[in-house]
Amino acid sequence: MSLRPDLAIIAANVTPASRVLDIGCGDGELMAELRDRSQVDARGIEIDARNVSAAVGRGLSVVQGDADTDLANYPDQAFDFAILSQTLQTTNAPDKVLEELLRIGRRAFVSFPNFAYWRVRWSLMWGGRMPVTAALPVSWYETQNIHQLTIDDFRAFVAERGIIVENAWFLNGAKRTSAAAANFRAEHAVFLLRR
Repeated sequence: MSLRPDLAIIAANVTPASRVLDIGCGDGELMAELRDRSQVDARGIEIDARNVSAAVGRGLSVVQGDADTDLANYPDQAFDFAILSQTLQTTNAPDKVLEELLRIGRRAFVSFPNFAYWRVRWSLMWGGRMPVTAALPVSWYETQNIHQLTIDDFRAFVAERGIIVENAWFLNGAKRTSAAAANFRAEHAVFLLRR
Protein backbone atom coordinates (compact mmCIF):
# COMPACT_ATOMS: atom_id res chain seq x y z
CA MET A 1 0.00 0.00 0.00
CA SER A 2 1.44 3.39 -0.94
CA LEU A 3 0.96 6.58 1.01
CA ARG A 4 -1.34 9.35 -0.11
CA PRO A 5 0.78 11.83 -2.14
CA ASP A 6 0.95 14.54 0.53
CA LEU A 7 1.87 11.96 3.18
CA ALA A 8 4.60 10.54 0.94
CA ILE A 9 6.17 14.01 0.67
CA ILE A 10 6.01 14.46 4.43
CA ALA A 11 7.50 11.00 5.05
CA ALA A 12 10.36 11.72 2.64
CA ASN A 13 11.19 14.98 4.42
CA VAL A 14 10.99 14.04 8.10
CA THR A 15 14.45 13.62 9.56
CA PRO A 16 15.14 10.01 10.65
CA ALA A 17 15.05 9.35 14.41
CA SER A 18 13.16 12.58 15.10
CA ARG A 19 10.19 13.10 17.42
CA VAL A 20 6.89 13.69 15.59
CA LEU A 21 3.34 14.56 16.61
CA ASP A 22 0.77 13.78 13.90
CA ILE A 23 -2.41 15.75 14.61
CA GLY A 24 -5.45 14.26 12.90
CA CYS A 25 -3.42 11.13 12.25
CA GLY A 26 -6.35 9.03 11.00
CA ASP A 27 -5.56 5.32 11.25
CA GLY A 28 -1.84 6.02 11.70
CA GLU A 29 -0.71 5.23 8.16
CA LEU A 30 1.93 7.99 8.10
CA MET A 31 3.08 7.29 11.66
CA ALA A 32 3.61 3.60 10.87
CA GLU A 33 5.63 4.51 7.78
CA LEU A 34 7.79 6.94 9.76
CA ARG A 35 8.32 4.42 12.56
CA ASP A 36 9.15 1.51 10.26
CA ARG A 37 11.30 3.30 7.67
CA SER A 38 12.93 6.14 9.58
CA GLN A 39 12.90 5.02 13.23
CA VAL A 40 10.87 8.11 14.12
CA ASP A 41 9.34 8.41 17.59
CA ALA A 42 5.81 9.17 16.34
CA ARG A 43 2.86 10.14 18.50
CA GLY A 44 -0.63 10.93 17.30
CA ILE A 45 -3.84 12.67 18.20
CA GLU A 46 -7.08 11.77 16.41
CA ILE A 47 -10.70 12.76 16.99
CA ASP A 48 -12.36 9.64 15.53
CA ALA A 49 -12.44 6.74 18.02
CA ARG A 50 -12.42 4.10 15.24
CA ASN A 51 -9.26 5.58 13.76
CA VAL A 52 -7.65 5.73 17.21
CA SER A 53 -8.44 2.05 17.68
CA ALA A 54 -6.99 1.16 14.26
CA ALA A 55 -3.80 3.14 14.96
CA VAL A 56 -3.35 1.56 18.40
CA GLY A 57 -3.92 -1.82 16.73
CA ARG A 58 -0.84 -1.02 14.59
CA GLY A 59 1.17 -0.60 17.79
CA LEU A 60 1.16 3.20 17.58
CA SER A 61 0.94 5.72 20.40
CA VAL A 62 -2.28 7.58 19.57
CA VAL A 63 -4.74 9.33 21.87
CA GLN A 64 -8.23 10.53 21.14
CA GLY A 65 -8.35 14.30 21.08
CA ASP A 66 -9.35 17.44 19.25
CA ALA A 67 -6.84 19.74 17.53
CA ASP A 68 -8.95 22.77 18.46
CA THR A 69 -8.75 22.14 22.20
CA ASP A 70 -6.14 19.55 23.14
CA LEU A 71 -2.90 20.89 21.64
CA ALA A 72 -2.62 23.31 24.57
CA ASN A 73 -1.75 20.28 26.75
CA TYR A 74 1.57 19.71 24.97
CA PRO A 75 4.75 21.49 26.14
CA ASP A 76 6.66 23.99 24.01
CA GLN A 77 9.08 22.53 21.44
CA ALA A 78 8.28 18.95 22.55
CA PHE A 79 8.58 17.64 18.99
CA ASP A 80 10.92 18.10 16.06
CA PHE A 81 7.93 18.06 13.68
CA ALA A 82 4.22 18.66 14.17
CA ILE A 83 2.14 17.38 11.26
CA LEU A 84 -1.33 18.50 10.24
CA SER A 85 -2.26 16.72 7.01
CA GLN A 86 -5.60 17.47 5.35
CA THR A 87 -6.96 18.69 8.69
CA LEU A 88 -6.45 22.48 8.89
CA GLN A 89 -9.62 23.20 6.91
CA THR A 90 -11.68 21.04 9.30
CA THR A 91 -10.70 22.87 12.49
CA ASN A 92 -12.85 25.53 14.12
CA ALA A 93 -9.95 27.93 14.65
CA PRO A 94 -7.23 27.21 12.06
CA ASP A 95 -5.20 30.26 13.08
CA LYS A 96 -4.98 29.08 16.69
CA VAL A 97 -4.27 25.48 15.66
CA LEU A 98 -1.39 26.64 13.44
CA GLU A 99 0.05 28.72 16.30
CA GLU A 100 -0.11 25.65 18.55
CA LEU A 101 1.64 23.53 15.89
CA LEU A 102 4.53 25.97 15.74
CA ARG A 103 4.67 26.18 19.53
CA ILE A 104 4.89 22.42 20.16
CA GLY A 105 6.95 21.56 17.08
CA ARG A 106 10.23 23.09 15.97
CA ARG A 107 8.89 22.72 12.43
CA ALA A 108 5.43 21.95 11.09
CA PHE A 109 4.08 20.25 8.00
CA VAL A 110 0.66 21.43 6.87
CA SER A 111 -1.20 20.00 3.89
CA PHE A 112 -4.62 20.99 2.62
CA PRO A 113 -6.87 20.84 -0.46
CA ASN A 114 -6.71 23.93 -2.67
CA PHE A 115 -10.19 25.35 -3.18
CA ALA A 116 -8.88 27.55 -6.04
CA TYR A 117 -7.87 24.56 -8.18
CA TRP A 118 -9.14 25.05 -11.73
CA ARG A 119 -11.54 22.09 -11.65
CA VAL A 120 -13.15 23.49 -8.50
CA ARG A 121 -13.51 26.90 -10.18
CA TRP A 122 -14.88 25.26 -13.34
CA SER A 123 -17.48 23.29 -11.41
CA LEU A 124 -18.70 26.39 -9.60
CA MET A 125 -18.64 28.62 -12.66
CA TRP A 126 -20.27 26.29 -15.20
CA GLY A 127 -22.22 23.89 -13.07
CA GLY A 128 -23.08 26.24 -10.25
CA ARG A 129 -22.51 23.46 -7.74
CA MET A 130 -19.89 22.59 -5.18
CA PRO A 131 -17.39 20.26 -6.83
CA VAL A 132 -16.53 16.66 -6.12
CA THR A 133 -12.89 15.99 -7.06
CA ALA A 134 -10.13 13.57 -6.07
CA ALA A 135 -8.96 16.02 -3.39
CA LEU A 136 -12.55 16.87 -2.34
CA PRO A 137 -14.23 13.48 -2.77
CA VAL A 138 -17.58 14.00 -1.04
CA SER A 139 -20.63 16.20 -1.56
CA TRP A 140 -20.90 19.52 0.23
CA TYR A 141 -23.25 18.12 2.89
CA GLU A 142 -20.87 15.25 3.76
CA THR A 143 -17.64 17.22 3.96
CA GLN A 144 -15.83 17.99 7.18
CA ASN A 145 -14.32 21.09 5.56
CA ILE A 146 -15.61 24.17 7.33
CA HIS A 147 -12.93 26.62 6.14
CA GLN A 148 -12.21 26.68 2.43
CA LEU A 149 -8.76 28.03 1.72
CA THR A 150 -6.52 28.45 -1.27
CA ILE A 151 -2.78 28.28 -1.67
CA ASP A 152 -2.65 32.06 -2.03
CA ASP A 153 -4.78 32.45 1.13
CA PHE A 154 -2.33 30.28 3.04
CA ARG A 155 0.72 32.09 1.66
CA ALA A 156 -0.76 35.42 2.79
CA PHE A 157 -1.76 33.95 6.16
CA VAL A 158 1.76 32.78 7.02
CA ALA A 159 3.38 35.96 5.65
CA GLU A 160 1.14 38.15 7.84
CA ARG A 161 2.25 36.18 10.90
CA GLY A 162 5.96 36.16 10.09
CA ILE A 163 5.99 32.37 9.70
CA ILE A 164 8.86 31.08 7.58
CA VAL A 165 8.06 28.73 4.71
CA GLU A 166 11.05 26.38 4.46
CA ASN A 167 9.59 24.45 1.57
CA ALA A 168 6.34 23.92 -0.31
CA TRP A 169 5.11 21.20 -2.65
CA PHE A 170 2.15 21.56 -4.97
CA LEU A 171 0.33 18.49 -6.23
CA ASN A 172 -2.05 17.66 -9.02
CA GLY A 173 -3.08 14.15 -8.03
CA ALA A 174 0.21 12.38 -7.30
CA LYS A 175 2.22 14.60 -9.66
CA ARG A 176 4.10 17.66 -8.52
CA THR A 177 3.42 20.95 -10.23
CA SER A 178 5.51 24.12 -10.13
CA ALA A 179 4.96 26.99 -7.74
CA ALA A 180 4.12 29.16 -10.75
CA ALA A 181 0.33 29.40 -10.91
CA ALA A 182 0.03 26.74 -8.18
CA ASN A 183 -3.08 28.47 -6.85
CA PHE A 184 -4.79 27.60 -10.15
CA ARG A 185 -3.02 24.35 -11.10
CA ALA A 186 -2.59 22.41 -7.84
CA GLU A 187 -5.27 20.25 -6.19
CA HIS A 188 -3.51 20.30 -2.86
CA ALA A 189 -0.42 21.68 -1.18
CA VAL A 190 2.12 20.74 1.48
CA PHE A 191 4.03 23.41 3.40
CA LEU A 192 6.98 22.99 5.78
CA LEU A 193 6.94 25.87 8.27
CA ARG A 194 8.92 27.23 11.19
CA ARG A 195 9.15 30.32 13.32
